[in-house]
Amino acid sequence: MKRILAGVDIGNSSTEVAIARLDGNDIKFLSQCLVRTTGIKGTSENVEGIRRALQEAVKKADIEFEDIDLIRLNDAVPVIGDLAMDLISETIITESSMVGHNPDTPGGAGLGVGITVLIDQIRKVEQKEQDYIAVIPKYFDYAWVAHCLNQAESEGISITGAVVQKDDGVLIHNRLKKKIPIVDEVALIEKIPLWKLAAVEVALPGHVIRTLSNPYGLSTIFQLDPDETIQIALIAKALVGNRSAVVIRTPKGEVVERKIEAGKIFLKGANTQKLEVSINDGAEEIMNTYGKVETLIDVYGETGTNVGGMFNGLRQDLAQLTGQSPDDITISDFLAVDAVIPNSITGAMAGELSMESGVALASMVKTDKVPVQKVASLLEKELGIEVEIGGVEAEMAICGALTTPGTRKPIVILDMGGGSTDAALMYESGKINSCHLAGAGAMVTMLINSELALDDKELAEKIKRNPLGKVLSLFHMQLEDGTMLFSEKPYPPHTFGKVVVREEDELTPLATKATMDKIREIRRSAKRRVFVTNALRALKRVVPTGNLKHLSFVVMVGGSALDFEIPQMLTEELGKYGIVAGFANIRGTEGPRNAVATGLVLASVRHEVLK
Repeated sequence: MKRILAGVDIGNSSTEVAIARLDGNDIKFLSQCLVRTTGIKGTSENVEGIRRALQEAVKKADIEFEDIDLIRLNDAVPVIGDLAMDLISETIITESSMVGHNPDTPGGAGLGVGITVLIDQIRKVEQKEQDYIAVIPKYFDYAWVAHCLNQAESEGISITGAVVQKDDGVLIHNRLKKKIPIVDEVALIEKIPLWKLAAVEVALPGHVIRTLSNPYGLSTIFQLDPDETIQIALIAKALVGNRSAVVIRTPKGEVVERKIEAGKIFLKGANTQKLEVSINDGAEEIMNTYGKVETLIDVYGETGTNVGGMFNGLRQDLAQLTGQSPDDITISDFLAVDAVIPNSITGAMAGELSMESGVALASMVKTDKVPVQKVASLLEKELGIEVEIGGVEAEMAICGALTTPGTRKPIVILDMGGGSTDAALMYESGKINSCHLAGAGAMVTMLINSELALDDKELAEKIKRNPLGKVLSLFHMQLEDGTMLFSEKPYPPHTFGKVVVREEDELTPLATKATMDKIREIRRSAKRRVFVTNALRALKRVVPTGNLKHLSFVVMVGGSALDFEIPQMLTEELGKYGIVAGFANIRGTEGPRNAVATGLVLASVRHEVLK
């Protein structure tokens, strides 16, 4: 009897389809397709993406929708991408007594301390024995400003530095008789409080400031007590590595500080077991505490803290999407990794950031089959085709992985997607051990986006997926491994001198001031923290002994197995345990993709094709 089946794998990032014709014991795959997942995995919003993928796959297979006899969906456990992942740290909200700035082209060099005064008021000051910092809004011409500063100096008024709104620092400095440090490009110059003590520091080209990036340097200039020194440490840290900065002190009574603690995580295990760990203890201690839980039942965050808000928000959002009660939604797994988090400094003049250490969390929720069953019902109603829920993703992936030439049972697979990392072990008997863990490609993107302070997830995704280069001239580029690449055609002018993401058909210049080596290290570190950590975690769970040295072969599948770095990282790490690891080639043609969709088709006729 001939039948046509469609396997549909709903992932966090992509939805994959495989269509095959069954004729007795023979099975022939007709087409496959991949589209972006619509909505959150396991919810009714997935239907649109599934329909689009099926339409393309049907067209490729040269058949009609009505020819499909059965659609099989994966048992899609919701892993709430952005909502289940968050960067947790202590939030310090301060109307800061200090603000800093770092333009590209400051003027002069040195350190100047004085009272802030508008440029057109300088020659009217009464206390000539006092040092002054000139504040220069954009409506003053640079030539007039230089003339005014020179005149004031000749009249015995001491001007030790300047803060300029326009990009005029060098133009003004070149015209001064007495050279002073000048910080320009201060967009929000109206925020600068006047008649307050301020310090301006500019370092020579190739050097960085030393005094204003040192808490004790600030303490010396502004005569701070120990408590005030602790408070301004964030500002000093934000200025580390800058070539220039300006810091201003506001009156003591204007400083308002409020803290929202990072908070504690409470882990509920079987047999009333309860453990707790603080976010401030770091990711390693959090995961060590998790390892002490026999069977994780649920996870909660401390009320009134950042991590409490993260878990509560996750439950509320998923409850709205699935129609379930928040009390019925539990956390079945989470991954914590150390991260660097950009915190904005309230009162800053140009969006300055303080890079703080924190913890990134990816969480997986546990629900019943109601969400994905709703997807199946909607799809069946809309298409008029029978739809059923297939098996667990990891088990279906193993069925698909076995179509890779050169593989056989027993086999271990590592399925690395956008939201989760799955592992499965199939014995010769056909028995399968599997696990489904939170944290994969989307978490890596989040870490890159945070640690480079991009505020652009699409750009972070490009950085994750592609190698880097630096355009040194119109015809040659330095690659991130140090080699030089020469081009017969000139590179686009807007890429000159920039670090670029090297995609297949285009170069994307990066606006960040981070060096190519720094960006590369952040990208690779994020991948190691997520994929290497989760791979080891997943494989230990499926090996009966928990000892990785008892494994011989691991086959990698999933979108992240196509990454230009991750398979090599895992091959190197697993090689330490004597494990041979490589990525799959599903059906001998698809590479590591389409494993679950293929497995869903094969599993429907398991007794015929898995002998």
